[in-house]
Amino acid sequence: MAALKFVRSVWESFRANSGLEPRLLDNLRVTAARPGTVNFELDIQKEHTVRRPMPFFSPLSPFGKPKFLQNRLGILHGGTIASMVDLGGSLAVASKGLFATGVSTDLSAGKTLAYTSIRFLNSKDELVARGSHTKYVALAWKDPNNIVEELSPRATQK
Repeated sequence: MAALKFVRSVWESFRANSGLEPRLLDNLRVTAARPGTVNFELDIQKEHTVRRPMPFFSPLSPFGKPKFLQNRLGILHGGTIASMVDLGGSLAVASKGLFATGVSTDLSAGKTLAYTSIRFLNSKDELVARGSHTKYVALAWKDPNNIVEELSPRATQK
């Protein structure tokens, strides 16, 4: 239960302090957590699948006008999946007691990395997407909000 409560508090911190997650994944619910594993649900909304204005400049669009990012097939947008892989990896790191969940990276450097894999299932428990994520966590171990000791296997055996 401590892992679930802690992971939910980290998710609330993302929602309060991040620009992307509250906009794209605000209705995400963390449903279960134990050290190393997090389950969450997201009700897929129209904004996850269809044409949506996203202000940025591109050689393919006139300057000053928003270009539309869309999934032309009307299915879950890859950007949504990538955001859930990123967030899911962060929450999995948090489930080990780390409040600061590291920086995404593709480096291979030993003890300073956390490797996560994410599977997305639909309501019929069918695999619909998967992703993997490597996070640099060396600095995350120093965060004063960590509860690593509380979630360690030794603490749960007492």
